[in-house]
Amino acid sequence: MDYSSSDEDLSIDDFSDLEGEQASSIPHSSHAPDPTSSELDGNSHYQEPYPGMEFASDSAARTFYNAYAQKLGFGIRVARSRTERRKGVEVLVMKRFVCLKEGHHKKKAAAPAPAPAPAASESASKKKRKRLSMRDGCPALMEVVRRGPDKWVVNKLVLDHTHVVVSPDRVRELQQLRLSSKYIQKQNLLNEMRMKVFGKDGDARILLDYFKRMQLKNKGFFYAIQVDSTNSVTNAVWIDAKHRVWYTYFGDAVTFDTTCIQNDNMPPLACFSGANQHGELVVFGYALVLDKTELGFRWIFDTWLTGMGKRHPISITTDQWRSLANAIVAAFPQTYHRFCRWRIFSRCKNKLSDLYFKFPTLHEEIKRCVNEPDNVEIFEVCWKSLVDKYDLSENDWLGFLYGIRNKWVPAYLTTSFFAELSTFKRPESIKQLCRGHCNASKVSLMNFIIKFDELMESRCEKEAQSESTVMHPEPVLKTDMIMEKQAASVYTKESFEIFQSELVESLHHYTVKSQDGPYCKYSVERVGETTHTRYQHTVFFSPPEKKAWCNCNKFSLSGILCRHVLAVFFLTGVILLPEHYITKRWTRMARMGPDLELQDPEQESCCENSVSMRYDDLVRDAMRCVEKGASSPVCYKIAKEVIRNALREIARYEENFARCRPGESGKV
Repeated sequence: MDYSSSDEDLSIDDFSDLEGEQASSIPHSSHAPDPTSSELDGNSHYQEPYPGMEFASDSAARTFYNAYAQKLGFGIRVARSRTERRKGVEVLVMKRFVCLKEGHHKKKAAAPAPAPAPAASESASKKKRKRLSMRDGCPALMEVVRRGPDKWVVNKLVLDHTHVVVSPDRVRELQQLRLSSKYIQKQNLLNEMRMKVFGKDGDARILLDYFKRMQLKNKGFFYAIQVDSTNSVTNAVWIDAKHRVWYTYFGDAVTFDTTCIQNDNMPPLACFSGANQHGELVVFGYALVLDKTELGFRWIFDTWLTGMGKRHPISITTDQWRSLANAIVAAFPQTYHRFCRWRIFSRCKNKLSDLYFKFPTLHEEIKRCVNEPDNVEIFEVCWKSLVDKYDLSENDWLGFLYGIRNKWVPAYLTTSFFAELSTFKRPESIKQLCRGHCNASKVSLMNFIIKFDELMESRCEKEAQSESTVMHPEPVLKTDMIMEKQAASVYTKESFEIFQSELVESLHHYTVKSQDGPYCKYSVERVGETTHTRYQHTVFFSPPEKKAWCNCNKFSLSGILCRHVLAVFFLTGVILLPEHYITKRWTRMARMGPDLELQDPEQESCCENSVSMRYDDLVRDAMRCVEKGASSPVCYKIAKEVIRNALREIARYEENFARCRPGESGKV
């Protein structure tokens, strides 16, 4: 498997200074000279690479070759790398470093020129300006291959260049030239993505026609398209009316899913999504992402918020891109932002492939170290133990992840709600849902969107059909507690199972009251715990209010009470779950009721003076009525009658208004 170095190094390069943290320098191999040593200090003395030269890692080889190149006066890049699957893990086995002038600029195959039209304008016949390329076929390279867990050997080596190398003081100029070349490559990539999405002519009319058709079918459909200075599409956002309804109920925690964008076989489609009362994926809108810059993402977020009536979520989860992070800060100043740890775990397989090959259990140990601790103290102890056990204190990637731990480790994210029932279960993504349902590599963007919409509609249909059975479930109870029966009657099957697990676990905890007062203090500890996760949790409890706070903060994070608070409840005689601890979004009543409390009073007053705002507000309420009315034949009849009565009332008012003011009958 070959991949470019720019893709491989995207995360750590883009985020090395995030949150004021710097990634530590890569440790040099004991076999290679230190680039900062005296051997490379003078202009006349430096060590050349040689066949068979050994390094402790591919990073050490790159550091050495880069220092060597700077002394000679040329730039380098990673041309190729290869991985192999060993013991079930993708392991990096080869890397090739080349001169910046290696290779030749690839010319696109010329398409047969059509016959010129008689009235063709002079401007249309002009040829495109040829862009200069800094590549001239230089063969200089150094290739290293893995010969063991800590042994990389120079396998191929070419020292001669086909060009005059620049003096050391011009290396900075060379790097600037490379940056300019990267900008050109970026523009070319943007054009290639447009061609991939819209065809060789780059015609976006298909997408626009789709938006117009959807808006004709549904007046609540919202869309917006961003164009650049040449009127070429850069990004687009669209939101269906049902997406707005789902956002009304489950928009407290949002994920901006970019898994499709990072897959070359899928269209550059991003999805605003969340979790419904069953913990399943629901969609809040889509974005076509061609421009992945900070400004591009900022436009996407601002536009999406406009479509959602400027209602901000409590939290948002994204991948760890700098452009995304900066855009989130600007567009969602009051929203808590975190990085998706499951994407980080996936990236670890590439970044730590050497270590995973050497220590097969390390991947699972890292996941347990991150997922299991429910507070900062436990995580810190666990992380230090892991680093010491495998001697990882000098590892760049883990040092970088530790530096941004407050952005992705659950123990640091307990003050905000993320609608995450379990820290061990990976949430659904577009990529996962489409696997087996739509072959993304063989369908166009529009067909992909249509197929995915059909898939989501099918899921909603199944959910609606099973609603009658869900209304009266018969869960298997594990205790004779009244609280368990109460929870079984209000929670959905999925959320009840999580609560039930916490309830049963609470029976294995020892609780001691350590302080009296308005908020009594309790110490809670698991009986017989001997592992590294042993920890004494602290719970503060107010008996009159039946309100409690635990330092694990599970309720704040997930909306389900933790075992520690439940243990205190049993000790103090609280036999029923207080209503303020039953989070509606996890119950069977999540989408029940008129939800009038969701109406912003300030927005309601604005609607009195704006036709467009009244329109949007009525569409949202009407869509709620439609969604509930379609759930069963009985609800359908009720909704139909209510809508007809409303129309009759409006028609009666218009008729009376016209009689009172015949001269202004056209104004309503």
